[in-house]
Amino acid sequence: MVRVSAKDCRLWALCAGSLFLAACAPRLLSLPTDPGSTLPDFERIHREATAGCSNVRTLTAELALSGRAGSQRVRGTAIVGFERPRSIRLEGVAPFGPPAFILAARDETAILLLPRDNRVLRGERADEILGALTGVALAPGELQAVLIGCASAATGAIGGRVHGNGWASVDLSDGAVLYLERVGGRWQTRAAKRSGWQIEYSMWQGSFPQAVRLRSTDPQVNVDITANVSQVEANVPIDQAAFDVNVPPSARELSLAELRANGPLGER
Repeated sequence: MVRVSAKDCRLWALCAGSLFLAACAPRLLSLPTDPGSTLPDFERIHREATAGCSNVRTLTAELALSGRAGSQRVRGTAIVGFERPRSIRLEGVAPFGPPAFILAARDETAILLLPRDNRVLRGERADEILGALTGVALAPGELQAVLIGCASAATGAIGGRVHGNGWASVDLSDGAVLYLERVGGRWQTRAAKRSGWQIEYSMWQGSFPQAVRLRSTDPQVNVDITANVSQVEANVPIDQAAFDVNVPPSARELSLAELRANGPLGER
């Protein structure tokens, strides 16, 4: 067991920043369970359905978050920027003052800075920090794919089926499954399953979803978060300095174990 001081027990609250009680989550979307029949030309259908998101190299967006992470009901705002394949900057916006947290990663390792507590976590993978911080342990490229409607960074489709409710499903090479619905004469991604997660896309604007619901299917990970996505800019150059963090010399070191113990899925 990680022993921390009373001050350190505030880490999750500090990281969460402007998180408040949220409304009860909507009902989970019921996905097709019948075996379906063969979907002809599934590769073409997959390419068309993911044309808007598959070629996104950089992305910036504002996320209005609500839902549940562990025992915490949450609501807050974050600003995120990505550059494929492994770069991310994620800032938790507080109602006033400095950001609640800043997470930045370039390549394999990430830095998490908690400006209000003057703590820093270095040298861990971004997915491990995200998992400790929010319960969503996804690598930057995978999280980007989820937020822009591809659901997975895998590019290859290996099979497809048409289901009794008129939906189609497409199997991807990494084991993920996309569920497509006809909208205006074309197939649009409505939901997806990937290892440990069910994803729902309830609203779209142009090529990208406006609302993304990410719900864990692993009973050990009690996470159900919806992100309303706005201010989207794709394939616009991002200053590489965005994927670094200016850490004050006085910042005290924080371990991943401390963050995990005080995060939404930890013991404290």
